[in-house]
Amino acid sequence: MQEYPNPPKEAPILTIDHTVIPEGDAELGDNLLYYDYNIDHLLSLEAKGLTMEDEGYVSAYRSFEGEVYENYIYEKLLRFAAGEPKIKSFIIKGPHKHRTRAQSDALSVSWKGQIIYRARHKEIGEFDGLLFTDKELYFVEMTLVKSVSNLKKRLRKKRALLEVLFPRYKIKALLVLNEGATGTSDLPPYASVWLTKPYPARHILDRLATRSPRQPMQRVDSHKIAHAEEIKTASFKYYATLSWMLRSLRGKDPIDVEFFRRSATQRYHDIYTKVYVGYLSVEDFKTIAPDAVGSGSNATRAVVAIEKDHSGGYFLTYFVRHGAKKLDNVTITSGASKIVKKDPFGITLTEMNHLEKVMDESFLLSLDQHKRLEELVATIRHK
Repeated sequence: MQEYPNPPKEAPILTIDHTVIPEGDAELGDNLLYYDYNIDHLLSLEAKGLTMEDEGYVSAYRSFEGEVYENYIYEKLLRFAAGEPKIKSFIIKGPHKHRTRAQSDALSVSWKGQIIYRARHKEIGEFDGLLFTDKELYFVEMTLVKSVSNLKKRLRKKRALLEVLFPRYKIKALLVLNEGATGTSDLPPYASVWLTKPYPARHILDRLATRSPRQPMQRVDSHKIAHAEEIKTASFKYYATLSWMLRSLRGKDPIDVEFFRRSATQRYHDIYTKVYVGYLSVEDFKTIAPDAVGSGSNATRAVVAIEKDHSGGYFLTYFVRHGAKKLDNVTITSGASKIVKKDPFGITLTEMNHLEKVMDESFLLSLDQHKRLEELVATIRHK
């Protein structure tokens, strides 16, 4: 296997109380070849003669490169965790674990080998790695992004979910990035960073493409190994909590600001990424965003929610359901609508299904209430 360039000694990698992850590749053998990769599209582009000079190929290759990088770092983390006394347990995934079906309302490992949490049958959280000490739980984020600025929302969501599931632990984030990544100085205090040199993935693609023989899987033997489905988590009723927040927020007109500001509310806000506050009739919504609802739409209302922005403020966002599987997310900036089509099989659509049963006429917002809500939201800040 191609040798990995070790990080410089003066910049130790992945330090938890000054303990450094083991270096070198020999211990991994051909383990990276045992992970699941979707390379059919990438190989089809190569068959057509596309190279790194073509934008489409670059995008596909970078995605594959990111998968290899995540798997490489995970392999290193396993060995680090097994030898680090302060780490008491770590969850295994990928080829280190037998394939199982992901469980609902529980932490589990999906059929594709990823550590996830599901609400009913929808995935609401995925973790690249989870490491437990006596009092801390580190969730690991491995990525090749050049700037971490856009990761803040993702980190908030994952941390908030783990705080609900593991209330007795102090939740921390560990980001594993390539050298040169920007924005690390602006990360929240619970997040630390491990900077590495790039990992060359070309040899992995070549071996996968040629289906070359593999050395046996090198497994980690440790009493610290934990299975996700055996770990007990605190109860979290995703849809019941969604309903509770909706009703509590509308306890005052237009919303209960005191309830909105509570730390528990903000934690759930981060998990859901938005809090729903009611709905506008489609006729009223057309006066606000006339280009968002076409003549062929079957929408009867626009669900109103509050989201956090990256600068410490909040903004209103709208969800318009045109058909059974056709859902748009609409945001309005300077009078112009930005429309994003939502995944017809995603969690937001199931939230809409739930809200249709919960939101009766008492949750209807008048244009006056909407205006006051908009003005109120613009005055609230978050950390």
